[in-house]
Amino acid sequence: MATVSTPHYLLDQARRRLTPTLQTIPGMGLIDERLRRQDWDEFVFAQPPAGSELKPTMGNLGLPFLGHLIEIFRGGPEFVLESYRKYGPVYYTETPAMNAVVALGPDATQEVFSNRKKDFTTVAWNDVIGPFFDRGLLLMDFDEHMYHRRIMQEAFTRTRLSGYIKHMDTVATKVVAQDWPVNDRRFLFMPAIKDLTLDIASVVFMGHEPGSDHELVTRIKAAYETTTRAGGAIIRTPVPPFKWWRGLQARKVLEDYFVERVKEKRGSEGTDMLTVLTHIADEDGNTFSDTDIVNHMIFVMMAAHDTSSSTMTTMAYHLAANPEWQERLRDEGDRLIGDAPLDIDTLDKLETFDLVIKECLRMVTPLPFNVRRAVRDTSIQGHFVPAGTNINLWPGMNHMLPELWDDPAKFDPARFAEPRSEHKRHRYAFTPFGGGAHKCIGLVFGQLEIKSVMHRVLRNYRLELAHPGYTPRYDFAGMPMPIDGMPIVLRPLG
Repeated sequence: MATVSTPHYLLDQARRRLTPTLQTIPGMGLIDERLRRQDWDEFVFAQPPAGSELKPTMGNLGLPFLGHLIEIFRGGPEFVLESYRKYGPVYYTETPAMNAVVALGPDATQEVFSNRKKDFTTVAWNDVIGPFFDRGLLLMDFDEHMYHRRIMQEAFTRTRLSGYIKHMDTVATKVVAQDWPVNDRRFLFMPAIKDLTLDIASVVFMGHEPGSDHELVTRIKAAYETTTRAGGAIIRTPVPPFKWWRGLQARKVLEDYFVERVKEKRGSEGTDMLTVLTHIADEDGNTFSDTDIVNHMIFVMMAAHDTSSSTMTTMAYHLAANPEWQERLRDEGDRLIGDAPLDIDTLDKLETFDLVIKECLRMVTPLPFNVRRAVRDTSIQGHFVPAGTNINLWPGMNHMLPELWDDPAKFDPARFAEPRSEHKRHRYAFTPFGGGAHKCIGLVFGQLEIKSVMHRVLRNYRLELAHPGYTPRYDFAGMPMPIDGMPIVLRPLG
């Protein structure tokens, strides 16, 4: 039976509490509150051309150097919603990560995501994560993006997905049943599920046999963890030992690994995604080069791993806090699957799981913001936006708007079921996977992984909060992360 190591737990808790971040530095909460109450001097960021009938885009700078970074990293969508109420759907703001016009609300989101006049490009992501996920699908646009997406789509067909499910289930069944400690308030769900999803990725994406190559896989997992958090760095230059520099070092580890791994996979057979990418072609016979595969694998593994682990962590909390929904999911899984092997057709029938997954994606959106850049002078919601301007979108804020959602702070998966269907009140009310040409290519894969893992979790355990009334706090420096790791108690069933 797995147990929590007391020294490891104490060291982890010390690291979480003592590592200086905008969440842990003493007094930062009071500073955050004061900044939110501050009335900043406004200025005209973009004056529209005479006679255009467009409105100017206003803005404010926030603190010197930091801009509004403190409020965003601490408050995330909650702070952005306050700004939306205060400044409206379009305004300019600055942070060390990116100076941008913020486009808020479902109408602005639709205007930018749909991109009917091709006024906006995703290359703005290069300023945020480009050095770590260079040439990933999200960082491409227009014809080049469509060229790569058409080839990549072949790795996400229903037949391919069916093959991935067996690998997912093999890993999840063993880890959940054998490697997680039970009846222990010190068990942290977030790091455990991140470790599990990386174990799944080592099999599904990288083609390692379950449990094999432990030292190598552990090193690659550590590199991924470092790389995925590097985009949230405040000091955004490669100066050791800071986060940006560590991310670049980790990217080199991943590149070296995948360069050699692609060579091994060329000409081999297998159902893992890396092997698939060495074989697939679009309808015109176009294929990926080795360099393309390396770049796409580094990006796809990050996207699949982080979004799934974030959503499952949110699920664990809300199912523990709402045991009636936990029982509904368990009953549905027991009735349709039990201990039988998983398959794509059965997973598709887990409709209650779908409702809960959507509600968790709404309440804690794994990628709460999105970025674009204006390629020419244009407008958003009647406000003038000059060429070259970065655009920040916040789907995670839209997911909390009372204009779109009844009692948005309440966990209520039934809001997605007929006849309520609150997500249909606006075409862009619910966009956890982005929208338009760049809508997440792996969204079905992610949903299947979440269902596969959480079914096995609920088949083995009853989830309980570590403390009555517990509510998590999040760090929004990148994908939302529960600061304490999300303690959950696993009570064995039967």
